[in-house]
Amino acid sequence: MNDQPSNTTTDHDTIARPDLDRASTSRIGPITIGRAIAVTAAASLLVGLILGPIISGHPTLGADPTTAPEHTVTVSSSGVVSVAPDVADVAIGVMAQKPTVAEAQSSAATSMTSVIAAVKKTGVDPKDIVTVNISLNPVYDYNTNGAAPRLVGYQFANTIKVTVRDIGKVAAVVDDSMAAGATSVNGIIFRVGDPKAAQGQARGLAMTDARAKADALAAAAGVSVTGVASIAETSSQPTPVFYPAAAMDAAKAQSVSTPIQTGTTDITIQVTVTYLIG
Repeated sequence: MNDQPSNTTTDHDTIARPDLDRASTSRIGPITIGRAIAVTAAASLLVGLILGPIISGHPTLGADPTTAPEHTVTVSSSGVVSVAPDVADVAIGVMAQKPTVAEAQSSAATSMTSVIAAVKKTGVDPKDIVTVNISLNPVYDYNTNGAAPRLVGYQFANTIKVTVRDIGKVAAVVDDSMAAGATSVNGIIFRVGDPKAAQGQARGLAMTDARAKADALAAAAGVSVTGVASIAETSSQPTPVFYPAAAMDAAKAQSVSTPIQTGTTDITIQVTVTYLIG
C-alpha cells in the first residue's frame, strides 16, 4: 500500500511532460509562420515597385513621343541709319624728354597744364577732360660702337581725352591745344550723343528686312511663317577718324585753322531672327 502513491506520482510526471512539450510547440509555430509571411510580403512589394512602371508601359521620365518638333528658319539682317554726329572725342598729348626724371615730369606737367587751360577756354566743360595715359620711359643711345647702350635721358608723356559736345568747336580745341604745347593729337572719334532714335529706326529696318528674307525662304519651301522663336541683336559703333600729325604740324606752321570734316556717322543694328514655319 505504501508503493501506490509513489506510482501515482510517477505516472503524473510521465503524462505531464508530453503535454508541456506540445504546448511549447504550439506557441512557437505561429510566430515562425508570421515572420515568413512578413518577409514574403516585403519582397513582393519591392518587386512591384521596381517592375510596376515597366510592366504598365508608362515610364515616369522621357519626352512625349507625340509632340512634333518645331520647324524653323533663321535669318540675319542689318539696318543702317546715317546721321550727322554731334559729339567728338579728341585725344591730345604732351611729351617731354629731359636728362632726369624730375625734369621730364616737370616739363610735361607745365605743358599739359597750359593745354588743359586752352581747352577750357574753348568752352569745354572740365568734366569732359579726362587723363587717359601717363608714361615714363628711359632713352638710350645705341650708337656706342658695340658698347652697352648709354642712358641719355627720360621721356615723360601725358594724354587726355577731350569730349567736345559742340561739334563746331573741334577745330578750335585742336588748334588751341597745339598752340599751348600739345605734341600729339592721336585721333578724333565722331559720334552721336544720344543714338536711341537712330537705333530705333535702324532696328525697324533690320526687322523688316529679316521678315522679308524669312517669307521668301518659306515660300520657296512651300510653307509660311507662323511666328517668332527667338531674336538676337548687336549694334556697331563708329570707328575713329585719325588725322596725321604731319597735317596738324603743317596747319600750325601756316597759322590756319585745322580743317575738320565731321561727315556722317552710321548707326547699325544687326539682328538674327529664328522664325517658326509650317
